[in-house]
Amino acid sequence: MQTWLIENETTIRLSFFVGILLTMAILELIIPQRKLQFSKVTRWVNNLGLVVLNSILLRFLAPIMATGAAVIATEKSIGIFNLFELPYYLEIFLMVALLDFSIYLQHALVHALPLFWRLHRMHHADLDYDVTTGSRFHPIEIFISMGYKITVVMVLGVRVEAVILFEILLNATAMFNHSNIRLPKRLDQVIRIFLVTPDMHRVHHSVIPKETNSNFGFALPWWDYLCGTYQKEPRHGQLGMTIGLEVLREEKELTLPALLVQPFKSVKDQYSLQKD
Repeated sequence: MQTWLIENETTIRLSFFVGILLTMAILELIIPQRKLQFSKVTRWVNNLGLVVLNSILLRFLAPIMATGAAVIATEKSIGIFNLFELPYYLEIFLMVALLDFSIYLQHALVHALPLFWRLHRMHHADLDYDVTTGSRFHPIEIFISMGYKITVVMVLGVRVEAVILFEILLNATAMFNHSNIRLPKRLDQVIRIFLVTPDMHRVHHSVIPKETNSNFGFALPWWDYLCGTYQKEPRHGQLGMTIGLEVLREEKELTLPALLVQPFKSVKDQYSLQKD
């Protein structure tokens, strides 16, 4: 099973990515939450262009990926989970949950430190909010994130199956909770007990700094509840809120070349938890 997963990881993850992207894109047309303000074609071409670029760079420049780290941890019995035995499915659940918590911590960290915020703010500088926003990350941040995940996988001793399951879950929920879909309020409240919903995460993309620095969870909402970073609704409501940042609001900032140089621009903002 493990060998099959490793050999087919790329196909499995790509299939889930394309399937969920298309599903969310169709639902955005059928049940949109907000009216988009800027060219969808421009945003999609450049946001998805980043996905392609990041995938190519990781493929050819990263010496090891999270799955490879899991293989090493298993073969050499490295990490906390290799110190004792648990029932298989409980172990997989705990591994996935702890990986998700580690991403929550990472997300809070990139908001807390100005240097990391310079990279991460490109994700927040999208002027609209839809399924492609969930994949809009700077290549340097992608490499730092991969290094962080590899470290977590090695420290915990995560199984290959759990890593692949988590990567699929993270990717799927990122597209789901960044999608511009309207869920009935009662359904949204039920879902956000177990998963971060679009309305919940959209608050995090508000132009208001206090709201930007809330709702850090990508997949599981529990960490925001437990750590006091949960905000139920934006101050101006889901339809009245402004998406993005107070800076970098020109439409020219939506192009791929502009996205790649954004971290190197000297921009005064009030979003990182610690200021330059």
